[in-house]
Amino acid sequence: MFTAMLLCAAAWVHAAPGLKSGTFSPARVAPEIAQKAADGSDFRLSALRGKVVVLEFGFTHCAAVCPASLAMLAQARQKLGAHADRLQVVFISVDPERDTPARLNAYLAQFDKSFVGLTGTPEQMAAIRKDYGITATKFAAPAGQSGYQMGHSSYLYFIDKKGMLRALMPFGRPADEMVHDVNVLAAE
Repeated sequence: MFTAMLLCAAAWVHAAPGLKSGTFSPARVAPEIAQKAADGSDFRLSALRGKVVVLEFGFTHCAAVCPASLAMLAQARQKLGAHADRLQVVFISVDPERDTPARLNAYLAQFDKSFVGLTGTPEQMAAIRKDYGITATKFAAPAGQSGYQMGHSSYLYFIDKKGMLRALMPFGRPADEMVHDVNVLAAE
C-alpha cells in the first residue's frame, strides 16, 4: 500500500508541477472582456476557453518594457513549437488615444501575427484596467521630446483553459518560464 501511495504521489507531482509565476489562490473567474479587436473582429475573452490566455497590458510607444515583453512572448510561442496553439496572447492598450487599431495591428505583427490587440475608447480601456487591477498614468515626455509617456503595471496574467485567472508573472522573466507555465496549465 505504501508503494502504491508513493506511485500515486509521484504521478501527481509529475503530472502537475508548480507554476513559475505567482499564483492566485484561490483561482477566480477572469473578468470578461468583450469588444472589437484591433483587426475589427468581435473579441470575447470567454470565446478562448480551451486555450491558455496570457494578457499583457502596454502601449505601442513604449521604448523598452513592452517590446521586450512581447519579444519574450513571441519566443515562448516559438519554443512551444507544435503546441504553440495552446497559447493565445492578448495585448491590451493602456494608451488608446494613440493606439489606433491600425497602429496596434502593425505593432503586434512585428512580434507574432497570432497576437490579438485590444484598444478602444479611453473609458472602455479604463474599465478593463480596473477589472484587472492595472494602473496607467500619463506623464510628460522627457525634456527635448514631444508628447507624453505612459507608466503602467507590467505583469502578464495567465488565464487557464476554463477561464480562471491563475497566475501573474512580473516583467523580465525568461521565455522558458513562460513555456513551463503554459504547458502546466494546458495539461490540466
